[in-house]
Amino acid sequence: MNLTDRNILRKLAGEYLLLSRQERFLENRKLHRAVNDLKPIRPVVLIDELPWTEMAIGDELTLRCEDPVLRQVEWFLRSTLYKARHLPADMILTPYVPVHKKIKSTGIGISVDERTLAQEGRDTIRSHEYHDQLATDADLDKLHPTVISYDPEDTLRRFHLVGDAIGDILPVRLKGIEYASFQTWDDVSMYRGVNNLLVDLADRPEFMHRLVRKLHDIRWDAIRQTEALGLFDHDPHSLHCTPILASDLPGAGFDGEHVTLKNVWGRAVAQIFASVSGAMHEEFDIDYIKEPLSHCGLVYYGCCEPLDRKMDIVQKIPNLRKVSITPWADVNIAAEAIGRKYVLSSKPNPASVATDRLDPVQLRKEIGTILKACQRHGCSCDLVLKDISTCNGRPENIFEWERIVMEMVKNG
Repeated sequence: MNLTDRNILRKLAGEYLLLSRQERFLENRKLHRAVNDLKPIRPVVLIDELPWTEMAIGDELTLRCEDPVLRQVEWFLRSTLYKARHLPADMILTPYVPVHKKIKSTGIGISVDERTLAQEGRDTIRSHEYHDQLATDADLDKLHPTVISYDPEDTLRRFHLVGDAIGDILPVRLKGIEYASFQTWDDVSMYRGVNNLLVDLADRPEFMHRLVRKLHDIRWDAIRQTEALGLFDHDPHSLHCTPILASDLPGAGFDGEHVTLKNVWGRAVAQIFASVSGAMHEEFDIDYIKEPLSHCGLVYYGCCEPLDRKMDIVQKIPNLRKVSITPWADVNIAAEAIGRKYVLSSKPNPASVATDRLDPVQLRKEIGTILKACQRHGCSCDLVLKDISTCNGRPENIFEWERIVMEMVKNG
């Protein structure tokens, strides 16, 4: 091991250890759990999916380790410390450094074929043109189940490397998969392209049923393989950027070797269905995911698709606990439909931080509308600022967003 790499990580690990023991981060765990238990203390605020290429302040985010494995750990430590210093909101810190298990998949017979174009000056943002891989029944015949496997040798090699570097300062823990995810229609969007997908839903519904059935069955089989291999994790901390802790999750506090689907959250999305009717949304997505999601302990549904006027179909999902409400949804309609039955996971508009200067008046109006709607209808609520493509080169916009929103949720 490179001695310089080791010294860099040990310094960061010491800083992380001291920070993780602060009372505020321990208290945040109670807030997360209370929201998901539908017994909120107050709304939880989180910030994720940051435009890291624009966030540098001095050398706080500058990576110096040479070993690629240790460099990944260095990024985890530096980025987490950065968030805790500048935009903590209600984040929680794990009392350990995670080393993720090496999990492999053999593929399903096709792959995404696309042309991408980088946005000038934004190396993480791409414009995508997808080429249709599933246009005919012959194309569907190419699809086959994948085989999931675990590589303990590579996993343990990385685990011991990190442990030898910092394990005497900060615990190092193997991490599995934190939740079961169904995103069939996001996949179809990439395999076919959006226009082809939407046209065929109307013109060739029988073909689209055959397509989604094959992809859905492949995904469900992969999840069951993951469960059988014991690759789900019993100490999850994030459900695609939202709080995941829940004391009434079956098996909460599990401390064994084998985690089943009943011990974890299920998550499903159909973002492209923002453009279809409720009836079509139910027929082509909800009806497919109901059975597999019934095996999960709790369920989170949605992402960027507006669901405010589709709660009649969403609430048919078994074990539903949390629903995503996007900036394109009417939060007043959503809150009335959600009430005290589910968590309203609100996604404030990230465009507010993409300007020359954040507008505090407009931000207070936006967040105030969300908070008042949830208060009026008794909703358990989390607010997650995510999908931040740019802050216009001004991380201060996000810092100010955090300060204002935290003040609002704390002061009621």
